[in-house]
Amino acid sequence: MGSYLASVDLLDVASRLPEEARLARAAVGRFVDERFLPVVREHFRAGTFPMDLVPEMAALGLFGMTLHGHGCAGLSSVAAGACLQELERGDSGLRSFASVQGSLCMYPIDAFGSDEQKARFLPAMARGELLGCFGLTEPDAGSDPASLRTRARRDGTDHVLTGNKAWITNGTVAGVAIVWARVDDGDARSIRGFLVERGMPGFEAREIQGKLALRASVTANLHLDEVRVPAANVLPGTEGLGLRAPLACLTKARYGIAWGAVGAATACFESARRYAVERIQFGRPIGAFQLVQEKLVGIWEGIVLGQLLALRLGELADEGRLGHVQVSMGKRANVRMARDAARTAREILGASGVVDDHPPMRHMANLEAVYTYEGTHDIHTLALGRAATGLDAFS
Repeated sequence: MGSYLASVDLLDVASRLPEEARLARAAVGRFVDERFLPVVREHFRAGTFPMDLVPEMAALGLFGMTLHGHGCAGLSSVAAGACLQELERGDSGLRSFASVQGSLCMYPIDAFGSDEQKARFLPAMARGELLGCFGLTEPDAGSDPASLRTRARRDGTDHVLTGNKAWITNGTVAGVAIVWARVDDGDARSIRGFLVERGMPGFEAREIQGKLALRASVTANLHLDEVRVPAANVLPGTEGLGLRAPLACLTKARYGIAWGAVGAATACFESARRYAVERIQFGRPIGAFQLVQEKLVGIWEGIVLGQLLALRLGELADEGRLGHVQVSMGKRANVRMARDAARTAREILGASGVVDDHPPMRHMANLEAVYTYEGTHDIHTLALGRAATGLDAFS
């Protein structure tokens, strides 16, 4: 353990993982190394996602990982987190793809859907034949989802939806969108989930152009103009829950981010460590200089602590004791750590770090988006502040 080849996993967290988690992580790691990393640079440059890899992701059980039945893997939360860490070691866009499909689309159907909806949608989604997206955020309702303006007007047994959703991952490739809308003119408690399918008249997804982050990911705006949704496509379990239903989905996804961020930081550390050992200046490897060692150790320390935090969140989830405040701590701390790690790794790489031969700047750009989405850093700070003091800074 004394050489520069020491494992990133200094405290041997791997030994704490159940065998199921170790096997799943190893399989996903091979997929990332052999199938995704060779193509990510071209997709990041082009602003595309490698859709041809979706069947392979499905075969690995990456969609709806913790769900049971309907062809889902039924993994533990720890095992799912370990898999998401490997996916984000590849790219945040890869982890986002699986996270949106599983935590934000399949989970609400499983948790709030009817038996008929589960049987109709979940098997095809587990196989990757049907992709989903999650429509909560709007142009004027981001950190304050209670102010969403999308309306669902009752018309007989149908609902007619009108509104706009923004920054929707997988929006243009999804066959079904989980759209959250306020029923008639009710308050936040009237917000319900609707299964809006591609091809429904008045429903359109438009890809967002010009992104400088998450380029190897599809992001869209959704437009709903008098979209008629039949009663069979309303999630029955969301009635009366208001925002608690979509926020439960986001808690699932944020848990995955806490693991994924460690993967992004690990990729940056490995790249910077390798460069520091190989790059010769002033007659010696730059890794022999104290300032470079200090930077590497700082990144490494953050990864070790972040891994312990993610593992504990997973253990609590598998015990049925994980709450949204704990997830806020995990998402906030680990994304900040990874964001700092990417920037510091880029510094170590010098000028070489600004080209995409090396991954830190790609991860740095991605993590700027991850720092903001699914609860901004500041919003999670205020949520934790409320938990610490009992005082609400939101109102």
